[in-house]
Amino acid sequence: MADSDTASLELSYDYALDRDCTTLSRHVLQQLQSFGPDAQDLSALMSRIALAAKLISRRLSRAGLVEGALGFTGDINVQGEAVKKMDLFANEVFIAVFKQSGLVCRLASEEMEKPYYIPENCPIGRYTLLYDPIDGSSNVDINLNVGSIFSIRQQSGDDPDQTGADLFQPGHRQLAAGYVLYGPSTMLVYSIGTGVHAFTLDPSLGEFILSAENIQIPKHGPVYSVNEGNFWQWDEAIRDFTRYVHRHEGYTARYSGALVGDIHRILLQGGVFLYPGTLKDPEGKLRLLYESAPLAFLIEQAGGSASTGLQPLLDAIPTHLHQRTPLIIGSKEDVALVESFIQEQSLNERDRVMLNS
Repeated sequence: MADSDTASLELSYDYALDRDCTTLSRHVLQQLQSFGPDAQDLSALMSRIALAAKLISRRLSRAGLVEGALGFTGDINVQGEAVKKMDLFANEVFIAVFKQSGLVCRLASEEMEKPYYIPENCPIGRYTLLYDPIDGSSNVDINLNVGSIFSIRQQSGDDPDQTGADLFQPGHRQLAAGYVLYGPSTMLVYSIGTGVHAFTLDPSLGEFILSAENIQIPKHGPVYSVNEGNFWQWDEAIRDFTRYVHRHEGYTARYSGALVGDIHRILLQGGVFLYPGTLKDPEGKLRLLYESAPLAFLIEQAGGSASTGLQPLLDAIPTHLHQRTPLIIGSKEDVALVESFIQEQSLNERDRVMLNS
């Protein structure tokens, strides 16, 4: 074998070995290029998210065999939705894991009406974790993919009323955001403002190992993902966009009813995901603080775009913890196309008002 071939193989082996050794906590420190206190905090927080993901993944992998893993609890959460047993389990996992962190003072999730405070952490823990413990939990009982969504924010103020009012800030203020996808493999995708990176859980090591770095979403993609069963409940602008993709070649519909899975497809293949408002729910169903904003932060870090239809999603400021918002997210060109239909409708309505005045 030629010396050049040997050198090439050695480089390839070294790269593969280095990537196999790149754990999530190590990667965070590398991205921040620091071992200072703030960097160590974020690294430790991401390690805790990874631990929660491992525990949830293990439960999901045995859901059909473990008593009490499937079905409903019989309770209704603050959203007015029936609580699945896996929702409750996953929420309790996050609480248990972050109680031990010493860093997080409070948690807020879809399953809790108010923030959950950890008093023993609050003297030094100045971070808040917002999360959807299991998104798409209706898919659990039929063995389809589901996910967890998370956002880390710096706590500001003492929040004496314990309402989380200091969290009512635009999504740009997030320190980190991402999701965990529980599918054929368990993947954790995150950003701390230095690009988007994916890790795959290696069961033999019990570690999330770097599998894709600096992911970039295509500027345009063929996929549009939306629940067309709500077609007649949408504004005319969204219906017009849907008619447009029906009439033009090159588009394909993909919608699973599991937000994380649909967003992961869009991130890798390009396209657009829509969850617009309806006549029944004008603001849509997705929660701004712990679903839409974390995903918007992630997609924008990958070179994509996210919008409410009227403004950039990350500019939206919530007025309460569980505020909902419409969501249009994905490749820049595809999001802009949807927005163009909304803008056209707005102009047409303005012209009608002027003619009638």
